[in-house]
Amino acid sequence: MYAILQTVHSFWAYFVLLLLLVATGNALLGRAQNKDFATRDLRISLFGLIFSHIQLLIGIILYFVSPWFQQWSQGIGAVMKDPTSRLYLVEHPTTNILAIILITMGWSMHKRQNQDVKKFSRIGIFYGLGLILLLSRIPWQSWLG
Repeated sequence: MYAILQTVHSFWAYFVLLLLLVATGNALLGRAQNKDFATRDLRISLFGLIFSHIQLLIGIILYFVSPWFQQWSQGIGAVMKDPTSRLYLVEHPTTNILAIILITMGWSMHKRQNQDVKKFSRIGIFYGLGLILLLSRIPWQSWLG
């Protein structure tokens, strides 16, 4: 089960990163060009939100079935001293949860705006910040290797 979840989590990440990149770019471009916030823009942003939430759910399940999770039995000090354990058990999940919170905030805030420029701004800023956080804590050595 762990190997399947890890593979799904890794491949789904490509979709999430691509959608967030497209949604962020679309929002920033829409803002810069002073476009109307159309159904297409809404759908791009919504798919970024949905795919990132699915990735979070897969990640939470993976966290608890992962062999890394057993290292908590050695205590928090041992986990924090080992950079790899700290990345998988603390930094990656915490940062990614914060990223999903930012993405969700951007989605929620854009819905309350009446001006299209502000809708694009909320999506662009919060999705962009979420994307940066996600990229900062990907375990690149195991993901690409």
